Amino acid sequence: MSMRLFLVRHGLSSFNKQGLIQGRIDESYLTDEGFNQAKLTGNILNEINFDQIYSSPLQRAADTAKEIKKCLKENLDIHFDKNLLEVDLHKWSGLTSEDIKSKYKDSYLIWKNDPEKLELKNKNDITYKPIQDLFEQAKQFIQNLQEENKNKKNPNILIIAHNAILRCLILYLLKKPTKGFRKIRLDNASISIINISESQTSFKTQIECLNQTSHLNEKIPKKIGASRIILIRHGETNWNKEGRFQGQIDIPLNEEGKGQASKASKYLEEIEFTKAFSSSMKRPYETAKIILKKNKIKIKKLESLVEISHGLWEGKLEEEIKKTWPEMLKKWHEEPESITMPEGESIKQVSERAISAWNLICNSQQENDTTLLVAHDAVNKTLICHILGLSFSDIWMIKQGNGGITVIDIFKNKNNVLSSLNITNHLGQIIDSTASGAL
Repeated sequence: MSMRLFLVRHGLSSFNKQGLIQGRIDESYLTDEGFNQAKLTGNILNEINFDQIYSSPLQRAADTAKEIKKCLKENLDIHFDKNLLEVDLHKWSGLTSEDIKSKYKDSYLIWKNDPEKLELKNKNDITYKPIQDLFEQAKQFIQNLQEENKNKKNPNILIIAHNAILRCLILYLLKKPTKGFRKIRLDNASISIINISESQTSFKTQIECLNQTSHLNEKIPKKIGASRIILIRHGETNWNKEGRFQGQIDIPLNEEGKGQASKASKYLEEIEFTKAFSSSMKRPYETAKIILKKNKIKIKKLESLVEISHGLWEGKLEEEIKKTWPEMLKKWHEEPESITMPEGESIKQVSERAISAWNLICNSQQENDTTLLVAHDAVNKTLICHILGLSFSDIWMIKQGNGGITVIDIFKNKNNVLSSLNITNHLGQIIDSTASGAL
């Protein structure tokens, strides 16, 4: 059984607008703008056939859910679930960040830098850990969800909740329950899509997209760091379309791929890029040139960003590889870190050289830089795993569509925030429908 989860953060609330910490109190309500955001979200989700809707019972989320429901094809009941309540920050609720920084300086620093370790006291003066408790809450919700849907075939589940609980849901599904809270971003009324495939003993997770905001007339999320890097996978090739392992065979873009690059260029036309980097191979370099057709900046080619070498597998279809290397192919899909391609590379080697290139690019960033980086499926996946604090062995948790756009905000302390992942709206729809192909 597999499930597709559509995670939506509630629309702009009164506390959001005032810059107040909300937490679990129910005094914050949906603003007019928030209602409009919910309607816009419902309109784009109208193309999806949902099986269930879940929502936090807090009014800002509940009203968002009700507004979205009006736009959907199905007349579904909304299940209000207390396991989707926002993080309990007790005395902090209703305060500004500056208030908290002034009154609770030490705790505030922990909240900003290491939120998983934050300790507060509840109304009974008992110490608790808000984020740790929230991870347990997220775990319970997912386990209940899996049990409730175990006999359903590939259900689409819509979940409307809050910033912190949705982050914890994502991190739990990534099997990172104590790390990464500050590494991902979820804006008001944003859409994130998570695919879950289950076996009898475990489940696998794939992030299809994160923090899509284009339906809100905001093509990419507003910049929050000192600089940002826009990471794009090259457009489609004929070998992508055919499902052939291409690796380091220098296959050019096909017409569909050129069209994807042109659509990405149009989508990003308001972005003023200050730097550009590309893999030295034809397909990413051509993608970068098309995206920057109205921009005169030079594209720096980096050999360390070339695609994984599949060695003897290159040019072959999966069915052909299976005949000669069945066990190795199985391990590639299940334990990619455990193999080195015959006369090719391991994913560890790819990760090491890709991260080296990433560090070079990050170190070259000046304040207010917006840098274009175009590379390949495996390279991009290892970089995103690195940003999220995952291992290179977790590459199958990340989706990268041909022409998909990912945004990373870079802060002065060199911390990275994944502001969006695999935006493909410019290619037709909210769900990634690009050729899955081989790497």
